[in-house]
Amino acid sequence: MAASGNDAKFFTRGKIQEFKSELQDAARGKDKKFQKRKTVLKKIVANITMGNDMSQMFPEVIQCLPIPVLEIKKMVYLFLVSYNRVRPDLIEHAIPHFQADCEDRNPLIRALAIRTMSYIPLPSIMTALIEPLRHSIKDADPYVRKTAAICVAKIYLVDFRLVEREKFIDSLKDLLKDANPTVVANAVAALTEISDRNDTMVLKFSFSLAAKLVAALENCSEWGQIYILDSLLNYVPQTSDEATIMTERIVARLQHSNSAVVLTVIKVLLYLMNYIESKQSNDYLCKKMGPPLVTLLSSGPEVQYVALRNILLIIQRRPSVLKDDVKVFFCKYNDPIYVKLAKLEIIYRLARESNAAIVLTELHEYATEVDIDFVRKAVRSIGRLAIKIPPAADPCIKVLLELIDSKVTYVLQEAVVVIKDILRRYPDTYDRVISVVCEQINLLDEPEAKAAIIWIVGQHAEKIENADELMDNLSYTFLEESTEVQLALLTACVKFFIHKPQQGQKLLPKILKLATEEIDNPDLRDRGFMYWRMLSSDATAARSIVMGDRPPVNTDTDRMELGALDQLLLHTGTLGSIYHKTPETFIRFAKGKALTDSPALNAASRKALISLPTGGPPKPVSTANLLPPIPQALRAMQQEAQESHDMSGPAPPYAPTSPAQTESMVQSPSTPSHGDIPTPSRQGTADSDSSQMRPAPPPKSDDPYAGLDSAFGGYVADQPKPVGSRPGEFDDLLL
Repeated sequence: MAASGNDAKFFTRGKIQEFKSELQDAARGKDKKFQKRKTVLKKIVANITMGNDMSQMFPEVIQCLPIPVLEIKKMVYLFLVSYNRVRPDLIEHAIPHFQADCEDRNPLIRALAIRTMSYIPLPSIMTALIEPLRHSIKDADPYVRKTAAICVAKIYLVDFRLVEREKFIDSLKDLLKDANPTVVANAVAALTEISDRNDTMVLKFSFSLAAKLVAALENCSEWGQIYILDSLLNYVPQTSDEATIMTERIVARLQHSNSAVVLTVIKVLLYLMNYIESKQSNDYLCKKMGPPLVTLLSSGPEVQYVALRNILLIIQRRPSVLKDDVKVFFCKYNDPIYVKLAKLEIIYRLARESNAAIVLTELHEYATEVDIDFVRKAVRSIGRLAIKIPPAADPCIKVLLELIDSKVTYVLQEAVVVIKDILRRYPDTYDRVISVVCEQINLLDEPEAKAAIIWIVGQHAEKIENADELMDNLSYTFLEESTEVQLALLTACVKFFIHKPQQGQKLLPKILKLATEEIDNPDLRDRGFMYWRMLSSDATAARSIVMGDRPPVNTDTDRMELGALDQLLLHTGTLGSIYHKTPETFIRFAKGKALTDSPALNAASRKALISLPTGGPPKPVSTANLLPPIPQALRAMQQEAQESHDMSGPAPPYAPTSPAQTESMVQSPSTPSHGDIPTPSRQGTADSDSSQMRPAPPPKSDDPYAGLDSAFGGYVADQPKPVGSRPGEFDDLLL
């Protein structure tokens, strides 16, 4: 500590000429134990650390290479690594010294020399490194061998052809059988790095090699254990017994104090469980993985978050791992918000009928916190809990009504959204809630909440006494609303008309006209066109379509597919498990991982097996010939159609082209169709003159849409037009 404190004096900006003169004087005079040159080199390294350019010292620093002092060599090598690209012409003068150091009696100097040469990506250095590296891989000292293994991976990044030509990869595979565990770990790390960057290289370990790697775990460092454990994913068990034996040998590593080692062991165990047929063995492993995961939650918030994101994946694939530990994930008052949100998701995942009451009480308490994002997520979780567990729906509704009574704006918004989903999940069960929710309609200002209340009013219009008043108020600001609200309001108006035709006959045409003539959004306009034509053709059919049965709301969409989960769990403890995305989706050139088929793969995993895509990226498609010239005959047809269009006036959008189609599309109220249900006509338009000559029979008494023939005006006469349209503007749009 004292020496470290004394080195602080070197961190002062120095002059290059002074450093040069000091080194030259020390070389000419007596320098006992090279203390003067050591001091000057410390000053130079300190200036490099501070960002000062010391490249002009290159000739003088190289002259210090022959000094047989390890500390001086370290500083000189650091200088060469920092400025090798600046003076590539002078770096060649250091090659003889590098080669001499590679044959030094001191293994630390030999390892330092090849490590430094591998850091200098110059062709001359790479060529000079080949033979020393070949000898270092077979060196008698394990420290040199482990350094040489890492150097092969570094050279591969610079010149992969050199590594392949000199067959250094085969030398690395030989190091996997080394007697020293550290050498084995570094060889595994180097092979894994090279494999990740080589599209054609695939590592495959046999059972005997995997067993040897597991045996080396006991004497490895923490990072060495992680490298070896991670490499076991390259071993594919051929029998269920092989996978069981391998899990028995590594399950003891779950007691390790390092969180990275624990997560890597869990990753390997989850991988091997796919190849174990015995349910009893898998249940035993799930039981063993629970306590180490809980222990990780006693670490700092950063480690907690990593553990929680991984736990969220694990419990979706293996729910029995933490099925009885939901209380462990209850939030503490001093937890950061990102930890609270992660815990909240896990609490919901672990909730079931036996612990639903405890979970609901905890969520109710969270909904009264001060953090807005946390409160919103808690209210949303209460609604999801009601959908997930039917017996818990009643108490969840009670809690949501209490939260609505609190009149807190952001709580109210979320409560309305989840109540909409609950009403869909349990139709005709909680109708008493509808009136309570409708009373809060003026307090809603967020698009999702407004869309939810609009859906409730439209879907249950026959159960709401003042539904017409509510719909009028909601439609008043139709043009100013967001697209989400406009879409919901358009559909709700159609439902309202279907439920109460007499009250909705004025509102619906107004909304349809606004949606098709005043709105630029193509989705909204197309939906308006669809509703308009459907209601004009057959209102009864429209009722069966708009008010038809819908798929029930459930929590299946919250779960990932088993194949995707198996793929993500192969990245446990990495960024992929935090983002819940495979690395190839956010890291360029990353290689994907997936389970490999084998005779030992159990039925459930084989059913969800995902195959990695083969081949490179798709070739770009040429767009040179995507727009062929218009044939002359087609041009003549267009011109003829344009002339007839100018003579007869503009045609309505989607107008039928044949008389039969025209007769079937534009029918009078007296022409029964679709089960003798009269459809809205186009009275008062030119197209309805011929139909008005036929006598109209009296409407049926049981027809709810009788007497509403002119509710929509005439679809042909009141044709929706694009905003700002002019005659002929869109005639040739498709061509």
